[in-house]
Amino acid sequence: MSAFLETAIAAAQSAQTVISHYYRQNIDITLKADQSPVTVADVESEKAIKSVIFARFPEHGCFGEETGQERMDSPYLWLIDPIDGTKSFVRQYPFFSTQIALRHGQDWLLGVSNAPEFAQLAHAEQGGGAFLNDRPVHVSEVTQLADATLSIGNVNTLAGSPGWQGLASIVQQVNRTRGYGDFYHYHLLASGSIDLVIESDVNILDIAALAVIVREAGGVFTDLEGQPLSLRTTSVLAAATPELHQIALQAIRNA
Repeated sequence: MSAFLETAIAAAQSAQTVISHYYRQNIDITLKADQSPVTVADVESEKAIKSVIFARFPEHGCFGEETGQERMDSPYLWLIDPIDGTKSFVRQYPFFSTQIALRHGQDWLLGVSNAPEFAQLAHAEQGGGAFLNDRPVHVSEVTQLADATLSIGNVNTLAGSPGWQGLASIVQQVNRTRGYGDFYHYHLLASGSIDLVIESDVNILDIAALAVIVREAGGVFTDLEGQPLSLRTTSVLAAATPELHQIALQAIRNA
């Protein structure tokens, strides 16, 4: 485990201390400009994460969900979403997590996804495999839609686009469809429990860490156009195998 990954895990655990302190306390909510909620737990947990990271790597850059951008031109850029799923957090619904990723140039080096109420901490590092609670995980070997379990999330934009018909075609062909959402369906995908994830209306802070985890578990992770991740990515097509990914991608393109 590199010093980068050790730091990311320590930062996620520091955030967990803050998050656990505020969970179930009915804390006040503030709406940001985009009408998404933010709480004192979001802000304080992000500050805790940055404190751990910058104590070790003060020259690195940071793109944080709550406290903004610092040194974005640095070769090393940390992406932080301290509570991905704030709406769930404030309603005391356990589908929320801390997401931390590290990018170097165009390479995504590591990802940490910590879901304290699920007691799940997933992590991965480029070339080092993926782990869930320190246990190695790997995607399934499913290559056909007829054998696949699909999970969908945040389909607002997709529902108003031609791609909706492509999704309908996929839903009709898969073995089963679920909507686990947020971090959870990516943990399931990386662990081989489901086989395909389609999601829209995300931002890179939601998915960067999860993309590294899925890829290191052997999966394929792109946007809905089949493009690699960038800071502007807003959708996901993730699959256990290249064959399954290509079939799903073609269905969406055909629409």
